[in-house]
Amino acid sequence: MSDDPTLRLAFLHDTVLFDTVFTEQGSATLQTIVYNPNQSAVLIDHAWLENDKFFRVNIDGEPDKTLWENIQINGGDSLYLFIRVEIDPTGQNNPVLVEDNLHFHLTNGADQTVHLEAYGQDVTRIGKRGCKRTEFNTYHFKADKPYLIYDTMLIRMTMTADAGATLYMHKGACIFVGGNVQAEGTREQPILIRGDRLDRLFDSVPYNYAGGGWNGIYLEAGSSPRSYTFSYTDILSGNIGLYCFADGTGTLPTLTMKGCRIHNHTLYGLVLVNTNAEVSNTEISNCGSYCVYCDGGTQHFAHTTVASYFGYTNIRIQSAAKDDAAAVFINNLSKSAQTVTSFHNSIITGYLTNQLVVATPFDQYYPGEFIGNYLKTDTLRIPHARENVYWQKTDSANVFVNDFYKYKEYIYYDFHLDSLSPAIGIADSLLALPYPLDRDGVSREFVKPDAGCYQHPTESEL
Repeated sequence: MSDDPTLRLAFLHDTVLFDTVFTEQGSATLQTIVYNPNQSAVLIDHAWLENDKFFRVNIDGEPDKTLWENIQINGGDSLYLFIRVEIDPTGQNNPVLVEDNLHFHLTNGADQTVHLEAYGQDVTRIGKRGCKRTEFNTYHFKADKPYLIYDTMLIRMTMTADAGATLYMHKGACIFVGGNVQAEGTREQPILIRGDRLDRLFDSVPYNYAGGGWNGIYLEAGSSPRSYTFSYTDILSGNIGLYCFADGTGTLPTLTMKGCRIHNHTLYGLVLVNTNAEVSNTEISNCGSYCVYCDGGTQHFAHTTVASYFGYTNIRIQSAAKDDAAAVFINNLSKSAQTVTSFHNSIITGYLTNQLVVATPFDQYYPGEFIGNYLKTDTLRIPHARENVYWQKTDSANVFVNDFYKYKEYIYYDFHLDSLSPAIGIADSLLALPYPLDRDGVSREFVKPDAGCYQHPTESEL
């Protein structure tokens, strides 16, 4: 044991940062390491938390603060710190910073510190642990503070959501709506629906990059007409993004979706069963099975990017493997309900060979239109398919800014168009007129429009 006053401990992290923590819920446990880089043993006389209010610390297996004394670390050895944070409600809508310092006083007289830091966020809780279903006739999601949904939220009639509303979904949670939906986000204040894990799998991998963090959103039509409106709504990293279904009798429900993003789901992105739909300026990407599935009804997709690169990375973070499924599947084989699906000025692609399937008994009579698209599929042999550009082997690395998740470089998927993208300038100008701005607000006017929901700002367009 050395009393050399120059000896010091070394820390893997001299500051331990927690992602935002929901009040009354507590955080995941983070760990860090205290090293003795010296040849001689070092003795920690005692350790203590300066404020001892928010953080719960375990030093090398010992959570009892009264026993944090006379801790010996041999030369070249180390010990672990396990740290959690628990924050009482703050009474504020915005996140509140909480801090503390974990002090180490060595017998050689040295004092060293690990800084602890977290943000506490108050939430409106819907449901609770052990509660399988919470029911409402109507529900209005506001933007003042986030919502935390524990399990099944059943809304019998109308669901509305204001611009800027944020919904955090607990593991297995879902929203089930039996009536109309109005989710009116804006480009500046989108609505966000995602899992409630705000911490990280690894330093470069937030939990939100792993699908399956929650169940999904289900919209079921009853006997009276239903309408569903989603504007600038991001639905991220569940099992299913949005599932609309009706029995096919009576007036079919109508989905209107613009400026949205449905991304990173272990099963399906957008499912439309006996549902009419208008989808524009929307990204639907990275699903373990179909990104888009249509079965019954009339659906129109304009300037929509459908990109299927689920699990296309060199790190295994998904709980499910990618199915051998196309990005878009159109089922027109039912005898009871016709499916008429059209894609204008859109992109359908992915890393598998064939990303578009139109299952119809007679191709030559199929009424759906495919015009001005970039498609990774065999040439469509239907009467209303024209002005499309089909994938070539030389396209693979140039369609998007990034279609492969490089976790070591902190580079996530980005389905904006690469400067060499074959989707640039191929869209039909007349069909683009109702959509003068792309999802980001970039103008398509006075230029040759691009396929997909993102217009590339080339020099001629600036």
